[in-house]
Amino acid sequence: MISSIFAQNPARSSSHAEGKRLFESRCATCHGLDGRGGEHAPNVVDEPRVRELTDQALFEVIHHGVPQRGMPGFSDLDKEDTDELVSYLRSLQGKSASASVAGDPIRGRDLFFGKAECSSCHVSRGRGQFLAADLTDFARDHEPSEIRDMILRPSGEARDVATAVAQDGRKFSGIIRNEDNTSLQLQDRDGRFYLLMKSSLVSVQRQPASPMPVDYGQRLSPAELDDLASYLAAESQASDSSEKEVDPHAQN
Repeated sequence: MISSIFAQNPARSSSHAEGKRLFESRCATCHGLDGRGGEHAPNVVDEPRVRELTDQALFEVIHHGVPQRGMPGFSDLDKEDTDELVSYLRSLQGKSASASVAGDPIRGRDLFFGKAECSSCHVSRGRGQFLAADLTDFARDHEPSEIRDMILRPSGEARDVATAVAQDGRKFSGIIRNEDNTSLQLQDRDGRFYLLMKSSLVSVQRQPASPMPVDYGQRLSPAELDDLASYLAAESQASDSSEKEVDPHAQN
């Protein structure tokens, strides 16, 4: 999997001629000559979710495609050609590559599974705990600036945790997902769901789940918050095109 974060090459021509040629031959049939969409593909110039993608994420989309949405991958393009396409797309969007999402998604990934401890409650690409929302596709509906703000000022209530003991001695522990007068649905740390009939239970012990920390403004620097938001943005797009996790040490 291609995984380097590509910056613009200062030796590359600023005319975008090669990128324009590649776009017109590979992309324009579906996305239109101006990139603003057509009958078969969306607007890639004005759409905020595309504009906010890192160059890394754009590279992944071009290289792997988005099969679920009918977009083919162009894995036959080498790194230089793909860089030219990304650079030309940025010119259509009216911004340079450096104006894309602030932060480094690779450092953000390390924070998510490390210092920030996001994975102790959240899942990204199947990794982490299911105690709170799965964040793999979270950035599809939230811009990076909004994600950053939500990290600093979390809202919403945490779901209660319960341990239920059945009449046969089995124990079930997890987040309470649904409950009514006759049943209780739990989701454990591995993501498995259990629908338990209350008539079959001996006891149910409840306790509040730990809420999302409210001190990230002190625990993380502004740059680290940008890194986290950038990681989530990159993962949301990459989940459409590949199930592989971004790895800075992977080879082409």
